[in-house]
Amino acid sequence: MTREEAEIALEEAGRADDDAFPLLDAAIACALHDYPFRDPTHARILADNAAERLAERVGGESPDDALAETMAADLRLNGDLLHYDDPANTDILDVAERRRGLSAALAVFYLDAARRAGVKAQGVDFPNHFLLRVETPAGPVALDPFSQGRVVMPSELTRRALRAGLTPHVADRLDVLMAPVSDREALIRLQNVLFNRAIRAEDYLCAERSAVRRALLDPEDHRPWLDVAAAREKQGALTGALEALRRARAVAGQDDQMHQIVADRLRMRLN
Repeated sequence: MTREEAEIALEEAGRADDDAFPLLDAAIACALHDYPFRDPTHARILADNAAERLAERVGGESPDDALAETMAADLRLNGDLLHYDDPANTDILDVAERRRGLSAALAVFYLDAARRAGVKAQGVDFPNHFLLRVETPAGPVALDPFSQGRVVMPSELTRRALRAGLTPHVADRLDVLMAPVSDREALIRLQNVLFNRAIRAEDYLCAERSAVRRALLDPEDHRPWLDVAAAREKQGALTGALEALRRARAVAGQDDQMHQIVADRLRMRLN
């Protein structure tokens, strides 16, 4: 798949309704948009195996145990503690090969398997660490894909939330801490991780690509185009930055004064 073909696939995913969002296909397209012409077969085989094994386990185990045992024990998917900042930890194709990755990347395989096996699971956009919410007969539980899919107890959720800077009033509210997000938002979270890492590394081309992917995945959000504009400006691509600002204003559907100020500044640099 070329980068252009990946963008077409992401545009199609962006037009899909949330309940029909093609998470695995979109995640693979994101990886190929970054580094094209790779073979995604291994990732698809891993996803197929995960769905089949989970379906076999579901009848005899609780949903959370079945999901954790399938993904972490059977398929050996786990977090990468030794090389946390390795770019491969955010790339779905590399994660499938290495069986290691960040929580937001591992969650793609967890969520895809859960959908196909009839387990009700959703992402949780927890501060600083992506989690999963799995519905069980005893109520919802939080799983951590980075830590072998183990259950995160409510008291630990509160401690994590406090360490992340949430106020005690918010950190005590499990309904807030475990609020589910859509598969689309889960994949966008992964692209946000990539964007922030690229900005810190001053890799503005990589930052631009990750922001473009966010824009394509959620065409109703104007903010990714602002990030595209910022990344292009850092590269000196001022005409491209102006085009990104134009798209941001078109999506926002309003005459945003701040957008206009930035656009005027860029035009002055072009003259």
